[in-house]
Amino acid sequence: MPGKIIRKHYRRARYVLYRETLIDAKEHVLTFIGSFVGIGLIGLLNSQYMVANDNLFMIGSFGASSVLIYGIINSPLAQPRNLIGGHVICAIIGVTVLKIIPNEVWIAGALAVSLSIVAMQITKTLHPPGGATALIAVTGGAKIKEMGYLYVLSPVFTGVMILFAVALVFNNMRHRQYPAKPLFRKRKHPKHVSPTSLK
Repeated sequence: MPGKIIRKHYRRARYVLYRETLIDAKEHVLTFIGSFVGIGLIGLLNSQYMVANDNLFMIGSFGASSVLIYGIINSPLAQPRNLIGGHVICAIIGVTVLKIIPNEVWIAGALAVSLSIVAMQITKTLHPPGGATALIAVTGGAKIKEMGYLYVLSPVFTGVMILFAVALVFNNMRHRQYPAKPLFRKRKHPKHVSPTSLK
């Protein structure tokens, strides 16, 4: 009996892994170009305002997002609500925790990440790289810490919007569809009722 259950789970796991890697060469090209353009644009903009170390930290946070929104575009964690909401909520929490606990980095870092996870769960915006965004707000260089809540607006929000805009372009080429559900639902117009039918 246990052997049967193990074989069943093994077949299921093998199928999931096979399905995840069943992507042709053209898909790889689109994934590469999309992530390259998205991260490249963010890096170019951030390099104008931040020192090299802070710039690398920001790219690290968005690099993880790129894996999701360019590589696993159908994942619930990669959808626009999660991408944008997750990063922005976590950035706000990270900055707030830093303002409350400015001198104890280990407590501030742990608290920022933990609160961010719970906040994303409550708001249904779970996006794993958001945890890194919160942590960067606490552990980043002096320039990031001095920004305060401006960190939420730029580079976080502007960076996320760049990634999202690029994802819309490259993820909708060929047979791909991003987001998984349309952003705007078509409004159903009521059927026209002729005056004669009311009589």
